[in-house]
Amino acid sequence: MKEILSKKIKIGQTARTSKQITQTDLTLYAAVTGDFNPVHFDPVYSAQTRFKGPIAHGMIAAGVVSGLIGMKLPGPGTIYLKQTLNFLAPVKVGDVITACVEVVALLEKNRFRLKTNCINQEGVMVLEGEALVIASREPNL
Repeated sequence: MKEILSKKIKIGQTARTSKQITQTDLTLYAAVTGDFNPVHFDPVYSAQTRFKGPIAHGMIAAGVVSGLIGMKLPGPGTIYLKQTLNFLAPVKVGDVITACVEVVALLEKNRFRLKTNCINQEGVMVLEGEALVIASREPNL
């Protein structure tokens, strides 16, 4: 299986997906995590911050990266082992973010190191990081 998988995934291979961030995304994320920080929901409070209004939870953008890894590259069956994240710019409701992953290393035991990032509709990098994942050994994935 390792040889088959290694031939399918190569250094430099990339994938991307885009998503518009909605108020519903923030509400659902908060419902799951309990993070109702007023910087995400209170326009009066958040207007007094450096962001001058509500911002999305950073982990929503990170979640789009997770979905990309789990569904496209390496794809279904992939398991996260590690992820670093640097949040570089705020994401607001209505922003369209594009998550990108690039294979930067092929490691032993179906493990891969991936460069990860998200840019917004204006081309501003809002998140960057690196992931270590183990890909499925299933031949049909």
